Amino acid sequence: MDTTQTLPTPSLRQRLARWIDSPRVQNAIIAIIVLNAITLGLETSNRIMATAGGLITAIEQVVLAIFVVEILLKLVAFGPRFFRSGWNIFDFAIVGIALMPATGPFAILRALRILRVLRLLTKIDRLRHIIESLLKAIPSIGWIVFLLLMVFYIFGVMGTQLFGESFPEHFGHLGRTLYSLFQIMTLESWSQGIGRPVMAVYPFAWVYFISYILITAFVVLNLFIGIIVSTMQEKHYEEEAQRTAEIEEKAHKEREEMVSLMREMNERLRRLEER
Repeated sequence: MDTTQTLPTPSLRQRLARWIDSPRVQNAIIAIIVLNAITLGLETSNRIMATAGGLITAIEQVVLAIFVVEILLKLVAFGPRFFRSGWNIFDFAIVGIALMPATGPFAILRALRILRVLRLLTKIDRLRHIIESLLKAIPSIGWIVFLLLMVFYIFGVMGTQLFGESFPEHFGHLGRTLYSLFQIMTLESWSQGIGRPVMAVYPFAWVYFISYILITAFVVLNLFIGIIVSTMQEKHYEEEAQRTAEIEEKAHKEREEMVSLMREMNERLRRLEER
């Protein structure tokens, strides 16, 4: 008795899904996105548009048509599952904005065409992993932001009370003080513009400024970097574990198939010996 089984033939939608997600097609889409970014940059030059404007416009229309066809093929291949992926929704929104008329009240959408370059985030794995890590780190970053706001508020009240009377242009009220503290945190012209004039009147003001800079520009901001790096490492370990699990599952299935084949061969040999 023949115990062999025929594998089910993939459906048209399954074959289409494999084709649209194949490296060859995705690399071609990446090249088209880069080409579109170049043409959008060339459109900012009046001289280039005067000599090759027709060609650039035609290339842009062809690129947009390719993007639309890609989205339609994915909708056909994946059906409702297409919208279960946030990256697919992002692609759909970017292409949808490009299809809207860029005239009249929607003229601002013409400037948004450059957002098509962001589709590289969905096509290049490394970029996609970075964005996913940043999104995953948002809850922890939120607490760091809360800590930073507390530091801002504490030093803002202190600065207003200490220096507001002598330097109302920088510390006259809480709003001005917070703006000055933001400038100090960025280390942009704070010494000559704010620090030295204040220390000329208040010699011990350096304690206020140095402690604030150490807390914000070095400690708090480094916490941001540390959280993001830690989250990216966790994402990497999760992907490695997932790949390992997939390999083990595949190996387990292959072992089961080999055991099944060996049993079939033993059964056939036993029947032959009985004859």
